[in-house]
Amino acid sequence: MSRISDTDPALAHRLTRRGMLGVAAGASAAALLGAAGAPAAAAPGTGTASSAAGRGRPVLPPGRLGIQLYSLRDKVSTLGFAPVFAELEKYGYDEVEFAGYTQGSAGPITLARLRRLARDHGLTPIGSHVGYYSDDPNAYTFAQNLTKVLDDAQALGLKHIGTASGPFRYGSTVDAWKRAAEEFNTYGAAARARGMKFYQHNHSDEFGFASDDPTVRLYDVLLAETDPDLVFLEMDIFWAYAGRFRFSRRPDGTAAPFEPLDYVLRQPHRYPLFHVKDGVSDPSDPFGYRMVDVGDGDIDYRRFLSAVTRLRGERLAHHWQAEHDNPAESFTFARKSSAHLHSLREKC
Repeated sequence: MSRISDTDPALAHRLTRRGMLGVAAGASAAALLGAAGAPAAAAPGTGTASSAAGRGRPVLPPGRLGIQLYSLRDKVSTLGFAPVFAELEKYGYDEVEFAGYTQGSAGPITLARLRRLARDHGLTPIGSHVGYYSDDPNAYTFAQNLTKVLDDAQALGLKHIGTASGPFRYGSTVDAWKRAAEEFNTYGAAARARGMKFYQHNHSDEFGFASDDPTVRLYDVLLAETDPDLVFLEMDIFWAYAGRFRFSRRPDGTAAPFEPLDYVLRQPHRYPLFHVKDGVSDPSDPFGYRMVDVGDGDIDYRRFLSAVTRLRGERLAHHWQAEHDNPAESFTFARKSSAHLHSLREKC
């Protein structure tokens, strides 16, 4: 039986609203591509929307497309949240993930107002990134101000609250990561008591090897030492593949290949959130990829999303957040990403 109810009232309300506005979350790829500007025809295998579209079921589940607002920080800081949310609504987004609750020169905003703004534009605040720890006892981090962090997340109605900091607080030994994992368990228990899930977002370093035991991959320590009912993961797919490029061999040169998707397929319940971030393969780059807009790179998102959403009971169990660390033009990135992901179809 599915872990997700077949009737999700909040999702149904958002999709009904989108239908009334003529911007349904399940809108055709053609309509969305029109908003973004149709791309030129691409060679097979490039991963662009034109080559990925097909006749099968949409790969992207309805109501589950979000965006990490870090990608739009320039617009938030100059325009404020309201104009940004209005644009995201037009582009067909359903959810937003925060990277801070302030908006720079646009002036202060209360959490209550921020939550209303999202709701008014058919957007669900789904998660937020907060620091793990700091030397400053007053810092807004899990380690220093857990209660305040959770209070704010609860005020925004978040279902998830997490950190993009790696578990390196005590170093990169096995015991150091076990110690950090225990702290994550504490944050997870506190979040669950509030009806939320605590999560950790990876970069590439998490897939490296323990400094005191080069046979042990640190990411495996994190998975093994955190309680699967308390600590969840947000896989940044770009950085996971960068990790595969960097750490497919141990320090002694022996092969240690891995496939990021396999981590998800083994424990899909641990990955409620994903960052959908694209890259062009470039072996000369230290990370193996150059970051580009979603749909312009070589990461096969039709394959990745299909593999996860085809699992029994998992189609609506995950949230897919588009992201680019430094887009050339952030609204263009948001439009293109939505258009591409809505265009993807499963192979018949």
